[in-house]
Amino acid sequence: MVFSEPIRVLLLAEQCVHDSAPLAIALARVPGFVVTTALPGTLLQHLSDHDVVVIDDPNGLAPDAVEALGAFVAQGGGCVGLVHPERQLPELFGVQVGSIGPEAELRVRIADPARAAFRRMPEAFFVRDRLLPLLPQVELESLLFTIWRYEHTAIAASRAVGSGRVITLGLQISADPMVQQALYRLIRVAAGRREPAPLGVAVIGYGPSDAVGYRHGVAVSAVPGLEFRAACDTNESRLRAAAQDFPGLHTYLDARGLADDPRVDVVIIATPPNSHAKLAIELLRAGKHVVCEKPLCITVAEAEAMIETAAASGRMLTTHQNRRWDADFLAIAAALRAGAIGDPFYLETFIGGYFHPCDYWHSHQPISGGAVYDWGAHYLDSILQLFPGRVAAVSSTAHKRVWHDVTNADQERIMLRFADGREAEFMYSEVAAIRKPKWYILGTEGAIVSDWTQITLREADRTRFYSEAAIPVTEAPPRLTLRRPSAHGEFADQELPPRAAPAIRSTVIWPITCLPGNPWRFRPVKRCA
Repeated sequence: MVFSEPIRVLLLAEQCVHDSAPLAIALARVPGFVVTTALPGTLLQHLSDHDVVVIDDPNGLAPDAVEALGAFVAQGGGCVGLVHPERQLPELFGVQVGSIGPEAELRVRIADPARAAFRRMPEAFFVRDRLLPLLPQVELESLLFTIWRYEHTAIAASRAVGSGRVITLGLQISADPMVQQALYRLIRVAAGRREPAPLGVAVIGYGPSDAVGYRHGVAVSAVPGLEFRAACDTNESRLRAAAQDFPGLHTYLDARGLADDPRVDVVIIATPPNSHAKLAIELLRAGKHVVCEKPLCITVAEAEAMIETAAASGRMLTTHQNRRWDADFLAIAAALRAGAIGDPFYLETFIGGYFHPCDYWHSHQPISGGAVYDWGAHYLDSILQLFPGRVAAVSSTAHKRVWHDVTNADQERIMLRFADGREAEFMYSEVAAIRKPKWYILGTEGAIVSDWTQITLREADRTRFYSEAAIPVTEAPPRLTLRRPSAHGEFADQELPPRAAPAIRSTVIWPITCLPGNPWRFRPVKRCA
């Protein structure tokens, strides 16, 4: 599989011309987009060099610009217009804005969840915004809608114009991640891009039956657009187990087999870290996209070689960052974005306890890179996600005092200082008889702290009445407490509920029902193969 040509996006907006607005920043970060920002009055100067034009408030376009835009779309171009309250839209868009609703939480739904363009998005998501209902002036296709006082109300609509497409979006919260994701999908629809055939995925380093290879296989099998097709391991018994777990799976004893298999597009590397670089480079050169378990590799030289090979091969190289979807991390990220504790300036995060380390490669520094490369790959990534910005200084300490049969340090601590003065710390310890909180975050208007959650499962046992099994604390979301001072100097504590990761949609169709007052005529919903 090769990457499709990038989509050349022209963003016209008064506030985006300096690339500093949330919308411009979000679009510029999208792989596969080449974004140019300009003032609306310069449309005629840039139009021919782009695939899709995104216009913030099309009301301000001059008549000759609207005429040129219509010709551009008719010849196969795309246009996405972001509407504003109490503004009239050019006839080209085929809609007008109805009565503006008050600011409220809106449940935004995808009109056709089976449509390939919206795969892997939740069928519904919530935003807080003012409702800008789109009233059709011609026959249109509803893409996103909400139910407003028992009426189906479109908030994203599409119109075919010649060989191209014009899409109108009535959501204003451009900084909201779900709105940004929806806009990304709408731009791809406007560009006429179709999702390619399913990607064939393989795992190298399948491991025991309950290890990471099996979990990757289950996850891949649940994602529309992906197919789990092959596994590789040096242990034949593990490959036999893989073939039983996933009937029809192709198995290999070495990476060369995967590299030569044309059914494999993406390889997940789940081998020990010191083998990542060699395997990744071999597979990238063979034309495979590569996802590496953390850490990506052991040395900077290895990382640079992997990145250079990916660029030269035109293939994707990335790290499997599953902890970005942990419920506690998502809750903290949402709270910080909302300003729940003001300006956050200090963060500590911790993992560990007091226990004898394992005698497998995880505890052998030449293979694993050490504890900071293992757990630290996740936690340092979390810090950089929560505290974006330039790191000005890094320092670290390590202790080797108790567990002399392994080569990892007993405890390691990394301290980061950012250019704007914020501070963060990660600690991993296998000699912490009392655990520190997993999270301790201070802001100018409050704080967030976590308490570890101990979960024990009990099952009936015929001989002992019941048996117990404890879930590792690392896999149980901690209890998060947010504390803020009131205007009178008192403190108010509230539990910060964990946030579930967006669910991967199934391919089940959500039927569209025409409710009373619904002015829309829908195209038949087709099930995707």
